Amino acid sequence: MNLHERSAGVLLHITSLPGPHGIGDFGPEAFHFVDWLHACGQKVWQLLPTTPIGPGDSPYQSVSAFAGSPLMVALEPLVERGWLDHPEPPEAGFDAARVDFGRVVPWRLQQLRAAAAGYEALATDADRKAFLAWCQAESGWLDDYALFMALETAHAGKAWWDWAAPLARRDKKALAAARKAHAPEVTFWKFVQWSFDTQCTALKKYANDRGVYIMGDLPIFIAHHSADCWARPDLYTLDENFQPTVVAGVPPDDLGPLGQRWGNPLYLWDKMADEGFAWWAARVRRMLHQADAFRIDHFRGFAGYFEIPSSSPTAQQGRWLKGPGKPLFDAIAKALGELPIVAEDLGFITPDVTDLRDSLGYPGMKILQFAFGGDGEHEFLPHTYERNVVVYSGTHDNDTARGWWDNAKEHERRFAGTYLACGAHDAHWAMIRAALNSVANVAIFPMQDVLGLPSEHRMNTPGTLGGSNWTWRFDWGMVGNEPGRVLGLMTAASGRGAFHLLGVPIPARPTSPPSY
Repeated sequence: MNLHERSAGVLLHITSLPGPHGIGDFGPEAFHFVDWLHACGQKVWQLLPTTPIGPGDSPYQSVSAFAGSPLMVALEPLVERGWLDHPEPPEAGFDAARVDFGRVVPWRLQQLRAAAAGYEALATDADRKAFLAWCQAESGWLDDYALFMALETAHAGKAWWDWAAPLARRDKKALAAARKAHAPEVTFWKFVQWSFDTQCTALKKYANDRGVYIMGDLPIFIAHHSADCWARPDLYTLDENFQPTVVAGVPPDDLGPLGQRWGNPLYLWDKMADEGFAWWAARVRRMLHQADAFRIDHFRGFAGYFEIPSSSPTAQQGRWLKGPGKPLFDAIAKALGELPIVAEDLGFITPDVTDLRDSLGYPGMKILQFAFGGDGEHEFLPHTYERNVVVYSGTHDNDTARGWWDNAKEHERRFAGTYLACGAHDAHWAMIRAALNSVANVAIFPMQDVLGLPSEHRMNTPGTLGGSNWTWRFDWGMVGNEPGRVLGLMTAASGRGAFHLLGVPIPARPTSPPSY
């Protein structure tokens, strides 16, 4: 994917897709969404992190920076292979509009365990050979992850530092004994990851064959309770009991007098540098196997990051420290080649962040919802853009465009109404049009904005846990023909798509299951 070419796309997480099994996945609806994007002239499908969810059902606090979410593994191809009977949803069924993680997670894992048993009983020699080859190719992260998950299951979900000391400290004899004792469980988690990878690869190929590129999302930090931290505790700011001495976050600002204390352990950048940033190169290699480009979260942390004492309950105490800077990305590029990265450069941005981004040539981000709180020189107003940016009406962390209009301050609404020539009924289309007509190389819009949905359809509210965060799903009944037709025409008129979209019907669903 060339981030320097003029293009447009839609932000929609895999879990927000329709489907019969409680949560969006890599099943037929994902392929149908690619067809819809293609018909609308869209070249980019941006996802949120596809790693397993963590506390608060967030993919930004995952048990692995390398693994894929078991919840995204589609059941249809497992049925097609004969490894799983047609799954019967729970008696009460699933909510089509929201993901009920409390019900979906155990049910999906039950289906995956049944499929793994079916594989063991019925897999062909070719299947087994493919599985073994994949496990060997991915062993650098897979072996530790699968054992971590097996041990977490055996310890009833306890954090890894509370496991038996030999396991927490990774005593070689204890690990060897654990691999033998938990071999079936280790194999199960490897099977789930193989299924994820196979399906993710199939979807990416289907999209690429139709001129649609996948943009992933890479969180900057890892979770404390994760296979990554357990496997290499020497890469993080941990004490002798494996507890963080300092944690990540951002200091107080106009949006929060207490700042944000994220709690992630911080990297020992000098140690990583001594190893040639090999862990980061491996992580980016994994991302580029799943996506054509990716947004890297909290890019400012690579120039300078905020260190909070672990004893502090808020981010009011802390200090700024210098990040790894350009040598990190140079090392990754040396190992992997040119990096198709979008730098999430929002928030408290200092000249060193801008200098780092520009020295690497990465596009930054502009958010239209942030443009109307000042005057006509605000850097997020479209007439101020340079080409090397990605513009959004909003992101997963923002209100929907329609919700923003409804909840904006009066002077923001007046300014936006004047600048965009819109009112409440068409603010979402006005934002989309302004972004598309800007000089920004890439313009991306949350699916909620394309559909003109109000606040209750937003994906996430930062600084909050639970509730409706990460649960939103759409259905095709919300879509109809009109949003796709209008989006296609606007995209074509702005020079980002083929100028032939006089009417864009929703493409028919595939008549046969995709080939996985």
